[in-house]
Amino acid sequence: MIVTTAASDATDVFGVLALEFMPGVQPAQPALSQADAGRLAGLLGRDLAALVPDVRGLELAFAAAHFDPAEVLRPGWVLHRRLDELRQRAPQRNDGPRLIAFGADASGQVPLPFHADPDLHGGSLRVLPFLLVGDAALAQAVAAEFEEILLDRGMAQADAALCAQEGFGSRIEHARYLTVHDLAAMTALQYRNQGLEALWPLIETALLAPQREAWLDAPPEPLLRYVRGEVNIALFSPDTWRQRYLADAAVDTNALMRRFAHFEARQRQIAAVLQAHGVPVTFVHCNGKAAEEL
Repeated sequence: MIVTTAASDATDVFGVLALEFMPGVQPAQPALSQADAGRLAGLLGRDLAALVPDVRGLELAFAAAHFDPAEVLRPGWVLHRRLDELRQRAPQRNDGPRLIAFGADASGQVPLPFHADPDLHGGSLRVLPFLLVGDAALAQAVAAEFEEILLDRGMAQADAALCAQEGFGSRIEHARYLTVHDLAAMTALQYRNQGLEALWPLIETALLAPQREAWLDAPPEPLLRYVRGEVNIALFSPDTWRQRYLADAAVDTNALMRRFAHFEARQRQIAAVLQAHGVPVTFVHCNGKAAEEL
């Protein structure tokens, strides 16, 4: 993915190093030491340049702290923006593009911009953000090549994977480089496998076209509207819910309440996924004309 910066002649390329840890085993450290961060950044830059040689003409910034994929896939690309802000504060030099890595300090403390969400720990896939910055034409060419090849050919070299494994103190099964578009595609597939496929268009709109509006209006799913940067979820009374979702179906009272409880649990699940992606959620009480009330 390419994102134009404030300067008209510069473009950022957003990507991640995706680490798949052994199931049930969490990284022992939230971030690499500064020395290991620098070492891994050098290996990352080497691997990317081996795939697309023009990478050598761009500045590389790397955050050696791991996150849940949802933390990267948030409106405004917050993690990459934080990384870019720290990059801009780093000392300048005049001998070519810089390679800048951010890790934990001598006491093991992680810089505040790279504190991972503790509520999103537990998944075996963790991602470390990186960005490439430089001349717009060069960055656009690199980004286009990345979109073509990283998903299929972006496996990290063995020494880079071993560096990450030793630094984080946990066994890594796979290490690969992805664009944020690749990461989004993988997440969309995961959500489809988890029965959340209907929700993805709202998340995608929030990421790629936040000024637009999107709906989830597909019974028996909850009713959602994405507008002005947030999602409104329709709340129904049991009677209003039955009118919308069951119409004239004959359902006994106990079965009705079980199905309504399941519907409310689905609303909470969807709200939790949206919030993990940094999309604000508001529950809106709706009576009879939910589409208008949202």
